[in-house]
Amino acid sequence: MPVMHFQVRWPDNSETLCYSPSLVIKDFLKVGESYKMEEFLELSSQALHIASERVREKYGFGCSQAMDQLAEIQDKAVGFSNSNESKVTIVSFKE
Repeated sequence: MPVMHFQVRWPDNSETLCYSPSLVIKDFLKVGESYKMEEFLELSSQALHIASERVREKYGFGCSQAMDQLAEIQDKAVGFSNSNESKVTIVSFKE
């Protein structure tokens, strides 16, 4: 299963390198696009759940790293919850 990393720029201009066990993340997020926080959280959640399920189908168990990554994304997003205009930009994909 091809592993994918995606670089995210948060509203404070800090960046995080995120993990996905599947290329499915490319179906949900686009490099150079900025997403409102709520949309980014929803798209990330959908993609990482699908990625985890793909691991389950192949190996018989879900991907705990994908779920850990989702939790990290959600935790980081809490710091920006005061602004409805907070946006997250997808900087790059690294295969």
